[in-house]
Amino acid sequence: MRAPEFWQRGGLLPCLLTPAAAVYAAVTARRVARPGWRAPVPVICCGNATAGGAGKTTLALELGARLAGRRVGFLTRGHGGRVHGVHRVDPSCDTAALVGDEALLLAACAPTWVAADRAAGARAAVAAGAGVLVMDDGLQNPSLAKDFSILVIDGGTGFGNGRVIPAGPLREPVAAAAARCAAAVLIGADRSHAREALPPGLPVLCARLQQQGTVDLAGLRVFAFAGIGIPDKFFAGLRSAGAVLAGTESFPDHHPYTEADINGVLARAAAAEALPVTTPKDAVRLSPGLRARIRVAGVRLVWDNPAALDMVLNQVLGLPA
Repeated sequence: MRAPEFWQRGGLLPCLLTPAAAVYAAVTARRVARPGWRAPVPVICCGNATAGGAGKTTLALELGARLAGRRVGFLTRGHGGRVHGVHRVDPSCDTAALVGDEALLLAACAPTWVAADRAAGARAAVAAGAGVLVMDDGLQNPSLAKDFSILVIDGGTGFGNGRVIPAGPLREPVAAAAARCAAAVLIGADRSHAREALPPGLPVLCARLQQQGTVDLAGLRVFAFAGIGIPDKFFAGLRSAGAVLAGTESFPDHHPYTEADINGVLARAAAAEALPVTTPKDAVRLSPGLRARIRVAGVRLVWDNPAALDMVLNQVLGLPA
């Protein structure tokens, strides 16, 4: 599903939905108050307060790279996948339809377990030798106790209209989510003034997305498509890298592409005399034959203070600053 446009503004409809939002927030508060299983290894959660993409997987991958050598295990729900129970991702044969697109991206970096029950996934990861667990999402999932939670915020959309689902994009009030986090990561310029909604004492690490694999796209006509939380972030990244966008197409987050979908994209790209381009998250949802016909451009985080994240990780692991 695409997020309703009114989630980014005020108006009559959000006001009318306020009673339903209050019920949603109360249910979430009761759920997150339940105690979870305490793992014998550090647990780091990359979560957010809103529904939709904020950059959690990108941050999780960054943490996995920085913690290389410490036997990282990723935990994810496997959004868009059909697998049930606890499943260790095998990137050599698992598909996005089975485990979800994010799980495949994570598994390319470190061992990854898909499980709706995060505690069950954590037990499996620890039994397999994981020395530190990184959760991609799960801030509102109480089954696994977290040692260090990071609130991930997209600077462009922020917290939307500041209301809880269904009146707005929030899974819970910002103050409630921030209270369980030891730091926040703000990705991109704070055009939404999200920082003003955070508690004054919460450390905020600032970063921006930098497109990868786009050096040879500068000056080229491209037709970009994406089925991620905020497709416009991908399109803007291509523009900033110098690509000439001849057209774009947005799909819902985790969209299960059909052959007809991609053939339509390829036809529009050909009509515009443009190179079809998509994200790594979208690429893993394509069949190998179609994937070979499309350029993939990923992103990485560029930090205002590159040492700040290492200081956070040292704190989690009990290492000297």
